Amino acid sequence: MSETFDKQTRADLFDYLLRLGDDRLILGHRLSEWCGHGPMLEEDIALSNISLDCIGQAISLLKLAGEVEGEGRSEDDLAYFREAIDFRNLMLLEQPNGDFGYTIMRQFLFDVYSFYLYEALQESTFQPLAEIAVKSLKEVRYHLRHSSQWVLRLGDGTEESRQRIQQALDNQWRYVEEMFVLDDIEERLIVENIAADASALQEKWREMVEKIIHQATLQIPGDNIYKTQGSRQGKHSEHLGYLLSEMQILSRSYPDAQW
Repeated sequence: MSETFDKQTRADLFDYLLRLGDDRLILGHRLSEWCGHGPMLEEDIALSNISLDCIGQAISLLKLAGEVEGEGRSEDDLAYFREAIDFRNLMLLEQPNGDFGYTIMRQFLFDVYSFYLYEALQESTFQPLAEIAVKSLKEVRYHLRHSSQWVLRLGDGTEESRQRIQQALDNQWRYVEEMFVLDDIEERLIVENIAADASALQEKWREMVEKIIHQATLQIPGDNIYKTQGSRQGKHSEHLGYLLSEMQILSRSYPDAQW
């Protein structure tokens, strides 16, 4: 597969697949931290299942990234033996879980993005990526239904639940702009119809988010706030280092172990 593209396209595609895979790997790990700690048994199981879906998508994407790179690295190598600066996940996804409302709002904001992104990637000219998108979109539909229903329940629930979910939205709004900012890598892949144009998804994303937020009797934060940037180039918060130290410790302690 590494010989299918020229050197520049192969490097761009490798980086793009890391972005997609890292998003879901890091979110999957964060959600796994709720296992055994959910507010109710049914929700404990639901968050665990969504976590498994995210990690399953990450496996497919990182495996494909290794194949495109052509240097013999597996999905496990890419997950467990890279440093924080080499990760390309959105900063939103590495933030600590906080309370249940914070986790749900983070999930909702990303689910809407993932839904439209996978929908667009079904048309990718890179067939293996298009196939992953088709399969993953079925899972994301469930994730979005789950998170949006909880936003509605919490926003239109008690005064405390409304206050907490609003605070979660206010705190996380600074991270959402990164989803839609293009760089040279994505622009080159868009020209070749390999990547999805994330900037073109922003209007649909905002329309769905505003619809659910207003139904939940919540308020969209103002846009005159500091917006994070740079995570696609390896600039992350301090939280990612702590997350990776926990996630990678077993593989790094026993690097030759066979699972």
